Amino acid sequence: MSDPAPATITTTPQDSTTATASPTILEATPTTTTTAASTPSGTKRGGKGSREQYRRDASARRDEAKLPQKRFFRQRAHANPFSDHHLEYPASPELMDWSKYYPKFFSPLKSEDDHEKKEAVDGDVDMEGTTSSGIIPQAQLQASSSSIASQQSNTSIQQQQQQKKYKVDVADIGCGFGGLLVALAPKLPESLILGMEIRTSVTDYVTERIAALRVQNQDKADEMPGQFQNVSVMRANSMKFMPNFFEKYQLSKIFLCFPDPHFKARKHKARIVSPTLASEYAYVLRPRGIVYTITDVEDLHLWMAKHFDDHPLFQRIPQEELDRDECVAIMMTETEEGKKVERNKGNKYVACFWRLEDPEW
Repeated sequence: MSDPAPATITTTPQDSTTATASPTILEATPTTTTTAASTPSGTKRGGKGSREQYRRDASARRDEAKLPQKRFFRQRAHANPFSDHHLEYPASPELMDWSKYYPKFFSPLKSEDDHEKKEAVDGDVDMEGTTSSGIIPQAQLQASSSSIASQQSNTSIQQQQQQKKYKVDVADIGCGFGGLLVALAPKLPESLILGMEIRTSVTDYVTERIAALRVQNQDKADEMPGQFQNVSVMRANSMKFMPNFFEKYQLSKIFLCFPDPHFKARKHKARIVSPTLASEYAYVLRPRGIVYTITDVEDLHLWMAKHFDDHPLFQRIPQEELDRDECVAIMMTETEEGKKVERNKGNKYVACFWRLEDPEW
C-alpha cells in the first residue's frame, strides 16, 4: 500500500501593487552607474531586484560557505496564522521524511511509487536471459520480484530503525532568524533541534545560515559538538499542524521566544498560547519536559503565564531552578529580539513550566 501523500494547503493570491505614472522631467538628470560588486543585481541597494538576484545566487554562496545577509531576507514581523498558506505537512508523524532536514541522521523515505519506478528501470536495463522473442522467462521474473521485495523490506526496516533511534526533541516555535537555534546546537549535541517559522523569507535565511555553518564546521568536531548537523528549520504553521509532526511525548523542550503580542483584543485568538494550544504542547511534551517563554511585553507575559498556570498538566518552575538552566540564559541573550531589547534597555519577562505526569484515571 502506498504512503499517503502529504496534504497541501494552497495560498490565496497576493495583493497586486498598483503602478503610478511618474511626472515628466523637463531637465536632464545625471545618471550614476552601480556596479554588480556593490549590489548583487546592479540595482538599488536593498531594492526588489537586488533581493531577488541575491537569493538566486544561493547555490554559489553555499559552495563558498558564506553566511547569508539578513537585509535581503527581511519580512514583516506579523503573519496571520489563520490565513491559507502553501504548506506541506505529513498526515501523521511516522510519515514525516526528516532526511532533507537532518541528512546525517536520516535516509530518505521510500514510497511505493519509488519502488515501482525502480522495478520498471531494472526491467528495462537488465535484459539478460531473455528468449529469442524478447520475453523474459517466468523464473527470472519471479527471482527479480523476490529480490525487489527483499530490498523494499530491508529499506523499510532501516527507515523504521532510524525513526525510532533519532527523533526531533527540541522545538523553537516561531524561530525568527535562528539565533536561538545556532546557539543551542553546540550546547545540546545529542538533541535534534527544529525551528518552525511561518514566514517564507525568514525560513530561507535560516536554511542558508545553517547550511553555511555546517560546511564551515564540518572538520571541527572537537571545537563544535554536533557541527550544526543536529539543527534545522522548516516553514510550518505550528498553531495548526504541530501534532502532524510530533508524536505524543516526543519533545523535551519547547521554546516560545518573543512571540507576536497581537495587542488588539480581537487579535488575542492569534496568540501562540491559548487553552487549546497549551493542551497541544502538553500532548507533544514528555513528562518533565519544559516550555520556555520569554517576551518584552508584560501583558503577553501575564497572558502566557496564566494559561499555563491554569492548565492541569503544567507547573511553574521556581526561579532558583531557572538560574541553573543554561537554556534560560541562552534564550535571554542569543535571540535577535532579545539582543534588540537589550540594546533598547527594555525588560525581559521569563516564565518556564514543567510538563507533569498524566493523572491516573
